[in-house]
Amino acid sequence: MTKAQNGISISDKVPEPDPDELARRVLKRIKHKFLVMSGKGGVGKTSTAVNLAIALSEKGYKVGLMDVDIHGPDIPRMLGLEGMMDVNGEQKLKPKQYSKNLHAVSIESLMPNRDDAIIWRGPVKHSAIRQFIGDVDWGDLDYLIVDSPPGTGDEPLTVAQLVTDAKAIIVTTPQEVALADIRKSISFCRTVKMEIFGLIENMSGFECPHCNKMVDLFGTGGGEKTAKEASIPFLGRIPFDPRMVSCGDSGVSYQGENRNSSVTKAFTSIVEKMAAQ
Repeated sequence: MTKAQNGISISDKVPEPDPDELARRVLKRIKHKFLVMSGKGGVGKTSTAVNLAIALSEKGYKVGLMDVDIHGPDIPRMLGLEGMMDVNGEQKLKPKQYSKNLHAVSIESLMPNRDDAIIWRGPVKHSAIRQFIGDVDWGDLDYLIVDSPPGTGDEPLTVAQLVTDAKAIIVTTPQEVALADIRKSISFCRTVKMEIFGLIENMSGFECPHCNKMVDLFGTGGGEKTAKEASIPFLGRIPFDPRMVSCGDSGVSYQGENRNSSVTKAFTSIVEKMAAQ
């Protein structure tokens, strides 16, 4: 208590916690953070983020999946998560639970109507992403996977500023038009001093279901060549599989339905590299 000049006692006002400090406290409880990004849309970045998170969780790791694609959030639909996030007794948001080891946060899980457009400028998006960290009850995590929208704009920049020890996983397809944009993503990471964990070449070949031969729909090898030229690790190739599309649309785990596929084996190989650190 303090005493005012007129002799009336008044209660000390408790200062509002600093949002950046709240975010730092949460991040201290998360061992490893990865930002999944791409230079352009349509390369399968979100499906890659989802399947990396699932693969890690199935190895027994505690995993959080944070969707910072504010304008096009797809994580809840791909995981089959419905409804809005709840609030715990400490007024913290509770992530949506996919499985015992995997929880997710997305702006879509805060919207009464999931088809409403989010029309925000940069500062508001920065504040929302900061709240996704500091105002969420993530608990103790082994991994936080952050799914970013394509490009090098507000959202990946905010993650780079807030999650200073995050490592980037860059997703591309083999064709040159995608690789040209990926080189911009590499430049972004180096400009903001974000370590690049490695590059994934997605949709790299299609295994014919009739003859089992691989068909290079979009070419092949471009991702590995770009990684070599940029002196960054090449994490592997993910083949194209139409079942990935149907599973994502229906909110069903591709890996759970296709344990022995080449795609599942590729994701397993990549998360083993992530765990090896």
